[in-house]
Amino acid sequence: MRNTSPDSRETARDLNSGAIHLLRSLRRVDKQSGLTAARLSALSVLVYGGPTPLGRLARLEGVASPTMTRIVDGLEGLSLARRAAHPDTGRVVLVTATDSGVELMDASAERRLDVIVGAFDQLQESDRETLRAAAPLLRRLAVIIADRQGAP
Repeated sequence: MRNTSPDSRETARDLNSGAIHLLRSLRRVDKQSGLTAARLSALSVLVYGGPTPLGRLARLEGVASPTMTRIVDGLEGLSLARRAAHPDTGRVVLVTATDSGVELMDASAERRLDVIVGAFDQLQESDRETLRAAAPLLRRLAVIIADRQGAP
């Protein structure tokens, strides 16, 4: 690891803590979807990333293939996803969100946005401006971290 300044380390600590607390708070909102966190996360990948081979979905979610098979079984049982043979090779199973899955994910995302906007609007304008400027930087930071870790 490179020699980092104490300020960088403290900022990293604050970002880590803030991200954990934000996601923990949003988890409560996510429960309104009626899905487990694992199912909602997998469905999110399918809705926002498009049809995905089962093995890649497992890697993206950081679980073993048998675990992802059970998650997808649950999503299929709720008519939120479906499996099909990959058009190029019959050996690969492609998982796709159904229209119902897209609707559920959209509703879940809107609930999250409502909560974030409600909190955001309670901040002072100078703080809102700071967050507006920081949001794209947080996304870039996430990409850098994923690239350094060899994200699937």
